[in-house]
Amino acid sequence: MATLLILGAGVAGHTAALHAKRLLGSGHKVVVAAPNSQWNWIPSNIWVGVGKMTQAQVTFPLAPIYRRKGIEFHQGLATEIHPEGGDGHQRPYVIVKSTAPDTAGAEEAIEYDYLINATGPKLNFGATEGLGPDGGYTNSVCTAPHAVAASGNLKAAIERLRAGEKLRFVIGMGHGTCTCEGAAFEYTFNVDHVLREAGVRDNAEVVFLTNEATLGDFGVGGLTFTQQGYQQTSKMWVDSLFRERDVEAVLGAHCSKIEPGVVHYEQLDGSTHDLTFDFAMLLPPFRGADLKAFDAEGNDISDKVFNPAGFLKVDANYAAGAYENWRASDWPKTYQSPAYNNIYAAGIAFAPPHQISQPRTSPNGTVITPAPPRTGMPSGIIAKAVVMTIADRLAGKTSPAHEASMTRMGAACVASAGASFFKGSAAAMTMHPVVPDWETYPKTGRDLKGTSGEIGLAGHWVKYMLHVLFMWKMKARPLWSLIPE
Repeated sequence: MATLLILGAGVAGHTAALHAKRLLGSGHKVVVAAPNSQWNWIPSNIWVGVGKMTQAQVTFPLAPIYRRKGIEFHQGLATEIHPEGGDGHQRPYVIVKSTAPDTAGAEEAIEYDYLINATGPKLNFGATEGLGPDGGYTNSVCTAPHAVAASGNLKAAIERLRAGEKLRFVIGMGHGTCTCEGAAFEYTFNVDHVLREAGVRDNAEVVFLTNEATLGDFGVGGLTFTQQGYQQTSKMWVDSLFRERDVEAVLGAHCSKIEPGVVHYEQLDGSTHDLTFDFAMLLPPFRGADLKAFDAEGNDISDKVFNPAGFLKVDANYAAGAYENWRASDWPKTYQSPAYNNIYAAGIAFAPPHQISQPRTSPNGTVITPAPPRTGMPSGIIAKAVVMTIADRLAGKTSPAHEASMTRMGAACVASAGASFFKGSAAAMTMHPVVPDWETYPKTGRDLKGTSGEIGLAGHWVKYMLHVLFMWKMKARPLWSLIPE
């Protein structure tokens, strides 16, 4: 019996665990180590953050599901990978520090035959002084508890507006290298929506602060698509929405410091500015989990296994160099570690070869470019492909590894622009592929037949339907595996 150890239980890790148990059955052991006891459907945190959903609607406990499915669960944070064994262990192992209330801080060594690193991101609020809800001056919707706190602060701000005060709401990215611009976009327009519902929008100024050089970039270099027979871009599309909703945009911005009620930021032209706020929700940049790697003799080999940001190196071309040298072939296909062939990564945990958006730096040397998104749909697709490869290897098959290149993968994104079954809206976007392939599609980088954009009330219904479907799927309810990643 072999052991598959999965680090993390987010979209990628939990998807991997469920499919692994389905494919491997009782013949092999599936073990999950994750610091959180609750699973969180993060895309719906934006609705929690404006009071349209509760924390209970976007989370559920992992342990009962893993018990029911026969998956071994360790609530703990992985701190060290020992891919060559050592220190009395014949097999590779991972050191996990318990985060369970009754055993907090206790360490254990979990041996494995195959390892999937699906740890997701470390929310790097510390990258910008004063950023974040814990010791900082801004709100967040990155976790369900953060979103609950943001909702409470937003309600307090609305009461101030009702009392006749004029307030500024600043929403966006808290650092020049942030990703998940789409989530900040969603929260901006959900805040706009609830302010209108409350009848206080006229007293509010809403500002979108982003590291994107142009609106509609979303960290994927923007989209070109055909709508009603006319070719247009996501920039045109999003520009129109900002004008319609009277939302101001500050582009190409890097937050250098945040003080109570003030954001200090630099723009791509090198200029520096101060922006006062009464309510702010700014997302942090991501780092890899704080994992170290050691060889059999105890030597630190972290730089062999991880990139400087802490993401696991996989089968990507990390030597592409300048922007003009970037190719679709730089991106990984199998997500297997080149250093150890029984280690894989899925979701945010893998190290991308470079950004998707064109890299930009201010005259002061400050990098102000969105990091590549690899959340949601791509995370689930990659996790399933990796598990299928491991299942083949455990079955003795020597067939090629299953591939899930983001340069061949299509993805759909439904970005809420206001939660209401009768007056809400959402921007529904599809793209194929996620990472542009300029050799195959020289005009736009993507297949126009698989790239589209639409905004309206139907999009909100789709967004809510996806919430219901994915909560069902991740709870491993009947026929869960038929719901696509």
